[in-house]
Amino acid sequence: MRNFVPVCSLLAGLAILGGCAGGGTSPLASTATSPSLGAQEFVARASRFHHAPPHPPKHRHAITGADRARAMGSGWQPVTSQGTWSNGPFSEVLLTDGSVLVHDYCSSNWNRLVPDSTGSYVNGTWQKAAAMSSTYGPLYDASAVLPDGKVLVNGGEYNFCNGDETPLGAIYDPVANSWTSVSAPSGWSRIGDAQSVVLTNGTFMLGNCCTAYQALYNESNSSWTQIGTGKADVNSEEGWTLLRSGNVLTADVSDQPNSEEYNPTGNAWASVGNVPVRLADAAFEIGPQTMLMDDKVWVAGATGLSATFNEKTGTWTQGPSFPIVSGQQLDVADGPASLMVDGKVMVVASPGDYNSPATFFVYNGKKLKEIAGPPGAPNDSSYNVSLLVLPNGQVMETDFSSDVEIYTPPGHPNRRVAPVIGSVPTTLTHGTTYQVSGVGFNGVSQTNFYGDDDTQAENYPLVRIVNNSTGNVVYARTHGVNFMGIGSTQTVTTSFDVPASIGTGASKLYVVTNGIASKPVAVTVQ
Repeated sequence: MRNFVPVCSLLAGLAILGGCAGGGTSPLASTATSPSLGAQEFVARASRFHHAPPHPPKHRHAITGADRARAMGSGWQPVTSQGTWSNGPFSEVLLTDGSVLVHDYCSSNWNRLVPDSTGSYVNGTWQKAAAMSSTYGPLYDASAVLPDGKVLVNGGEYNFCNGDETPLGAIYDPVANSWTSVSAPSGWSRIGDAQSVVLTNGTFMLGNCCTAYQALYNESNSSWTQIGTGKADVNSEEGWTLLRSGNVLTADVSDQPNSEEYNPTGNAWASVGNVPVRLADAAFEIGPQTMLMDDKVWVAGATGLSATFNEKTGTWTQGPSFPIVSGQQLDVADGPASLMVDGKVMVVASPGDYNSPATFFVYNGKKLKEIAGPPGAPNDSSYNVSLLVLPNGQVMETDFSSDVEIYTPPGHPNRRVAPVIGSVPTTLTHGTTYQVSGVGFNGVSQTNFYGDDDTQAENYPLVRIVNNSTGNVVYARTHGVNFMGIGSTQTVTTSFDVPASIGTGASKLYVVTNGIASKPVAVTVQ
């Protein structure tokens, strides 16, 4: 996060005055069961309270024709339609109908990028989505796609670009195209730039930015159950990664070098050893925790260092360091990473905290290799770039500007981790709902990682139907997936809605997860 306290002055905080924006206890208070923000971190956060959140458009350098040509020659293409934005696009969420829901940052507004009839996102169209409540316009918040296909958004370090640590939330129904407000867990006056994860049983878990508490969401009655037993430090700045076991890993920030796992069965946190290098910097920033395709989690640090956790052995090892460029150490002090379809990780680094330019790298599990960035990279720091793997294997990039970019990786999808269809009806009637089952439907990773500022996991199946005669690509909205665990051999079932507008005739049906498609099944649409 950009590390600002709720609207409390530094002097008031150091005097341990009780009030912050929205009420609540002093950020320096602590208890044995839920330590809150430590004094050192509170000072670090307060000292940057006036740091601007994103780069305003007036601070951005114009993209030249040479910039555009260089990027396009390296696999980057702009989305043809720029859309209509009040501020600009940032956080993206992949909906289960194949479209991408994109937030117009610091506002209540959202847009959807819908692929064209060939499945192209570059040539897709922007459609206006419903707006949130007029009182809720977050930036750096928690979000997740739930098993029923709805999107839950909670908190925000900013609300309409005002430092707030807001406790507001909302849930989006893509069928009704509507948002419904969601109350905070009882007693939470702040949520802020919270982390989140959907557990294997489909339950959404949310962190509190400034304590060691978490909460589980019951969608059926929109209620919360507070948890957090045994957490060694506050959640602030930490990322969560879903493991193959169903546990959740975090590399501690305030309690370095400790790392922890949350066990949903025992509903408790426990240490899983020390990280061999320091990953969080003096500003309490850290980079993304990326689950790879080989049971390992690679964590990029805000110090320029990195480390890898091996889930099978429960041990940490040091990873590669980011390079020093022009005398400046590159690092990921907040920033995105996406696991691409070939198993490599795209990650964005920049010098120090919140400085430009952004440098794009690919990590192959051993080494970091610099690649060309999109045209806007010279304007950006790592923290204001967001990445999302698309169903066709491309990677979408936003950076607060109207220039939304799409990257085509040169590698081929790893077929070893592709979903496998076990059962699906071979005759489909348009406008009807069916079920498909198989293995690998949740993929091997949450795919997209950032930390506590931007959560965009996509460990859920999509259904793509391609007409044999026309080649038209249609995504059938999925919902009701019965399992969300990654890297599992468990048979998973999901419902899918065949669109009423779909073309009829002989077609091929695919299940897509992590941007990787299954082998097709021949179907007839009538």
